[in-house]
Amino acid sequence: MLHRTVSGTIWYTSRKPERVGDRRGIEHFRFTHHRDGAVTLRAYCEIEEPAPTVLRDVVYSLDPAGRPRDCLIRLVVGDQFMGSGWIRFTERSVECESYGPSIGRMSQTVTLERPIDGFGTHPIVADGYLLARQSLQEGHRRKLHVMLPSPDHRGATPPQLAHVNVDVIFVGRETVTVRAGTFAARHYQFTDDGSAGFSSQHPPYDVWISDDEDGVFLQGGVGGYMQTWYELAALER
Repeated sequence: MLHRTVSGTIWYTSRKPERVGDRRGIEHFRFTHHRDGAVTLRAYCEIEEPAPTVLRDVVYSLDPAGRPRDCLIRLVVGDQFMGSGWIRFTERSVECESYGPSIGRMSQTVTLERPIDGFGTHPIVADGYLLARQSLQEGHRRKLHVMLPSPDHRGATPPQLAHVNVDVIFVGRETVTVRAGTFAARHYQFTDDGSAGFSSQHPPYDVWISDDEDGVFLQGGVGGYMQTWYELAALER
């Protein structure tokens, strides 16, 4: 094959006092890196806790310059179909065609006043890859202008376009050991003062990604009411 692939599995666990270390979900992902620099991410996510459960399928493509190109999303929440959507990006607009039992058939076009920094598709591996595409210096903070298919913290609503402006700081370089091995890593933290644009204020979210061209999610955790932890359990390149 002419392309290169990176695939793996991320475990979702809890850090709530009564459930520390308990498995609460899983994510399988596969990056396809094409010769021209274009990338496609395929991700399958299962969130078992808290209820209602969430099953998410995502196919997300970026062009050779790392800009969002298109995205397919399908959601099942509480074992019931929640919605599906197709999103297309141009330099000046984002288009969304979606359907869900609660919203019916919907078409959206959002005009962009300035380029977006990325698209937050909600799989955990995609959070890491969004950071890998940014240019940040250690210790520096930056506000990212990002589009989402859902402002819900778990992405558990029918696909509809939403803006968020979330702060991120590049904490520094570290070495981390996870189930998949030991890696040189970059440590980032997302923060929201309540004005980012999510459905409610998002707790601080720490993310470690591999310090290489692939920017693979290694580990991360969300504090506050969520108390979640994510860890790379398997990786194949």
